[in-house]
Amino acid sequence: MSETIRVALVDDQDLFLEGVRVIINAQDGMEVVGSARDGEQAVALVDSLSPDIVLMDIRMPDLDGVEATRRIFLPERVQARTHPLRVLVLTTFDLDDRAAMAIRYGASGFILKDTTPALLIDAIRTVHAGNAVLAPQDLTTLLDGEFHSRTPTPAAFATLTEKELEVFAVVARGASNAEAARALFASESTIKTHVGSILRKLALRDRVQIVVFAYEHDLI
Repeated sequence: MSETIRVALVDDQDLFLEGVRVIINAQDGMEVVGSARDGEQAVALVDSLSPDIVLMDIRMPDLDGVEATRRIFLPERVQARTHPLRVLVLTTFDLDDRAAMAIRYGASGFILKDTTPALLIDAIRTVHAGNAVLAPQDLTTLLDGEFHSRTPTPAAFATLTEKELEVFAVVARGASNAEAARALFASESTIKTHVGSILRKLALRDRVQIVVFAYEHDLI
């Protein structure tokens, strides 16, 4: 039996919170373990309950979802966790610039708040698997606007092997393991192994951060 995906909800609208709670708790292998109504509560909730996924409203009074995401992914908090945490941003605006900032801080993508229940559940499962919930072209559009200046490439990038560099180049454009395998004439398991090595060497959390890393250091 597969492990239950533990979800935390963050939104300042009670009606929305309860509606999403009902949808998630109705799914096999998924449950809501807690909820918060602002960013401060969200950070405390993550620290105390260690959920797998956080559905984070981007626009809230006081501490918003962007700053909450930044705090959740501070190095000291990440190092203290025993399992990966993914943040999925909720927004009312398509290609929201604040969502782009949240992705830069560590979120795995965003969905619109008026999405269907089926797409919401699919998005949760997708980010839980370590993938982005955002079309590659949309991610490119967002990040192009987010990085106005690039920073020098860290020395760790030079430790990637030739094969890892090939995989990095494909994944940095938003390719899935299956798409990368087809592009590089390799098996999905081989791609997965290379992605894991890239993440370790560059100290990145997931493949979404590979895309962010590539844009931040002008490697696209």
